[in-house]
Amino acid sequence: MNAPASQGLPPLLSSPPAGQVTVNRRRWWIHLLLIGAYPLLVGLVGWGRLDIHGPALSHRAKGLILVCTVELLVFALVFGLGWLASRASRDDLLWRWRGGFWTVPLGIGYSVAIRLALAIVVIFLGAVAILARLATPETLQDFVSVNRPGVEAIVDIGALRRDPLYFWLTLTLVSFVVGGFREELWRAAFLAGLRTLWPRAFGSRGGQLAAVGVGAVIFGLGHLPQGALAVAFTGLIGFGLGLIMVLHRSIWPAVIAHGTFNATSFALLPWAMQHLQGFP
Repeated sequence: MNAPASQGLPPLLSSPPAGQVTVNRRRWWIHLLLIGAYPLLVGLVGWGRLDIHGPALSHRAKGLILVCTVELLVFALVFGLGWLASRASRDDLLWRWRGGFWTVPLGIGYSVAIRLALAIVVIFLGAVAILARLATPETLQDFVSVNRPGVEAIVDIGALRRDPLYFWLTLTLVSFVVGGFREELWRAAFLAGLRTLWPRAFGSRGGQLAAVGVGAVIFGLGHLPQGALAVAFTGLIGFGLGLIMVLHRSIWPAVIAHGTFNATSFALLPWAMQHLQGFP
């Protein structure tokens, strides 16, 4: 029973009926536009750097730390403005850690599964192209060589081999914080915007998969400066990471999977470039 007003107590708030939760759409539109534009803006900035000599992560550890700091601050500004507009909750952003300790090995296992899935997709598409006589093994090899992801635009491969500090900063700070955490927090915020603004379209399990697909396309386009194959690969990786996030209702397995995938890729780069492509 509600307390009488004469006692100076506020009236009890009643819960709104199911499906009638009030949403400030204007504020969530600001959230979605800011968050959605972020990777595209990063891609445009990277595209503008193509004529500038040198990798985005610099040639030295000091420069790498500076670049990472700037990128994190810019993301924090964009994300913070989006959050101030929407006031998204922890549950909106899938922030809760679920699964205890097993979240860590689960994320590592997912990173292996994503790498295997990518390899299977590449082998399957190559086999289809050869069987359909659309290409030969030699033309496929030439295509991959010409259109391979431009990793040199991101990281100094020589510094990965020569400088232990640069190497370990790349495997930790770049892979798990700038890559894993920042990009998965972006994905969770983007999915939250779609779910909130269009609950009928993106609120169901099938709708969430569609939202993951939209986010994967934008995520892939953010890597356009690295080439067409990088857009395709990162789009597929983003789709897999989004599925993990939706399945577990938490960003953390995806963060660990993303960071582990990045770290193993960077660790293998010096060997791959030297032994597979004759990198000096």
